[in-house]
Amino acid sequence: MKKIALIIIGGALSLGAHAQLLWKISGDSLAKPSYVVGTMHMANASFAEQIPGVKTAINNTDQMYGEVSWDALHNPDTINYVKSTQMLPNNQTIKQILTPVQMKKLNAVSKKYQGTDFNNPKLMEQMGHMTPNALNDAFVLLMYLSENMGRVDPLHPIDSYFMTQAIANHEYFGGLETVKQQTDVLKKSTGATQKRAVQLLMCLLNNENFYIANQEDMDRAYYSQDLKALEKAMDEKLNNSCDPTAEENAVLIYNRNAAWLKKIPVLMRQKPTLFVVGAGHLVGEKGLLEGLRKLGYTVEAVKE
Repeated sequence: MKKIALIIIGGALSLGAHAQLLWKISGDSLAKPSYVVGTMHMANASFAEQIPGVKTAINNTDQMYGEVSWDALHNPDTINYVKSTQMLPNNQTIKQILTPVQMKKLNAVSKKYQGTDFNNPKLMEQMGHMTPNALNDAFVLLMYLSENMGRVDPLHPIDSYFMTQAIANHEYFGGLETVKQQTDVLKKSTGATQKRAVQLLMCLLNNENFYIANQEDMDRAYYSQDLKALEKAMDEKLNNSCDPTAEENAVLIYNRNAAWLKKIPVLMRQKPTLFVVGAGHLVGEKGLLEGLRKLGYTVEAVKE
């Protein structure tokens, strides 16, 4: 599966027969149903209300759980921890990590998307001490914003819609994992070693067209609310060492799904819950939907 799952915002597409982002979970002695909704983390908040049944799911549940909790996202210690993981140790710079050829490519892509390169002291101050993993994330975002100028509001992503609704309803918005757990996962999925992290950064810089086209495929699938098409887009490959390894996929998706499937039943028995997770966690044999069915729950797409 691809680690890059960004959105081109262009309005909702026509919903087909497979349209399904919101699912109802019932049975197995649950007093009331719970729900799970798939998001794309950079989709605009306004898109949430175009998902059929989303208001019903919000009104018929008593708590929400996302990948991480609202409190954690706004905790200064957590924010500082995340920032610390994005910096190279011992005041190193990216120029010490990359070869001259790699640095030349980084500078060329930086100039394309930022109008300047790492020969600029100001940019070196801002980004020159970032890890290859963090630079990978930064350039994914820069490419995304360049492709979608004026069509996306990065300050109000779709996940924030659900957090806002929980606050308005005086409901708890908890997390299925801690920010530290998620940060460590995302770091490993873009290179558990520095060598692999550099390799994946160069894969991104050297294959812009592939990643942008892949993002468009995932955007189209998500806004069509078609999980089958989304799964297909997520499985698109370059068929070389740039593709994520089985271990990287397990770290990013499958191991987390397995951990969440231990927590979700407990939370549903406590209170009817709306789970808000990335849509990529719903799909496939190892996805949350199939996992919940294997645990004995009835899982049905909500159409209205």
